[in-house]
Amino acid sequence: MVTKKILLLFCLVVTYVHCYCWGFYAHYKINEYAVYLLPPQMMRLYKPHILYLAEHATDPDKRRYAIAEEGPRHYIDIDHYGNYPYKSLPRRWDSAVAKYTADSLQQYGIAPWWIQMMTQRLITAFKEKNKAKILHLSAELGHYIADAHVPLHACSNHNGQFTYQRGIHGFWESRLPELLAEKEWDFFIGRATYISNTQQFIWNRILESAAAADTVLRVEKQLSLQTNSTERFAFENRNGIIIKQYASSYALQYNQLLSGMVERRMRQSIEAVASFWYTAWVNAGQPDLNTLNNTPLSTEEQEALSQLETAWKKGVIKGKSCD
Repeated sequence: MVTKKILLLFCLVVTYVHCYCWGFYAHYKINEYAVYLLPPQMMRLYKPHILYLAEHATDPDKRRYAIAEEGPRHYIDIDHYGNYPYKSLPRRWDSAVAKYTADSLQQYGIAPWWIQMMTQRLITAFKEKNKAKILHLSAELGHYIADAHVPLHACSNHNGQFTYQRGIHGFWESRLPELLAEKEWDFFIGRATYISNTQQFIWNRILESAAAADTVLRVEKQLSLQTNSTERFAFENRNGIIIKQYASSYALQYNQLLSGMVERRMRQSIEAVASFWYTAWVNAGQPDLNTLNNTPLSTEEQEALSQLETAWKKGVIKGKSCD
């Protein structure tokens, strides 16, 4: 009986470790570091609320446990649409719907279009000078932009399920950042810049992710063939719990073979998040962020947010999982 309980706990912990896109830690840090790239006029609002922006960066992932419609907003299986650079897929939503139907697009992911939608919502919030919505939308927009920088979010083989590499999703986007970001990676980036064409920008990042997906999978496959399973995995302490995960030594080898890809994509995520926030503010007319109204989120919006924690704790994801 004791053995069965330990095995059940192990299974639950492994699921917990690998199910979040970019990982809670990385999303938290991406939004946090993005604040420091903003100009002083925006820093007046964002810096005092940096903890909110960081903590709520994970809300979209929690929402995947509440509604099935949330999942496709985090990825696009762009290889479904032919070969790189996937010119058969229209970049405009209305044109893509006319060619493939909305249901088909939802089936294979809508990340780049959803980012455009969220950007427009943030612009509107700036124009309305609605402080609560600005912060709420900024936090969530940061999540989706960061996800677009993950190679396996632009690949139908999103967790190596077709190549016997299950777990590689969390390995790339969670294990490596948690192991290396604080100790070795450099996040002194510069400052936010204005993006003249946000649609083209995010599609370029999606295409970069798609092009890198093969490397993510191929390099790990080659490394695994050269490594015994006893060296690939280890029982290590994670937040006070001993769990089985990719061994630190194996992770370090993988990171080296990737030539800094994860750090580079995380840095690009931070810069992109800050630049989208800045661009939305500029496109809204650069409103004075010292004179915002304190209109709270609507009752429906507040209830929806409070339900995220409940749904997340139940642990039943709706739609496609990262696992």
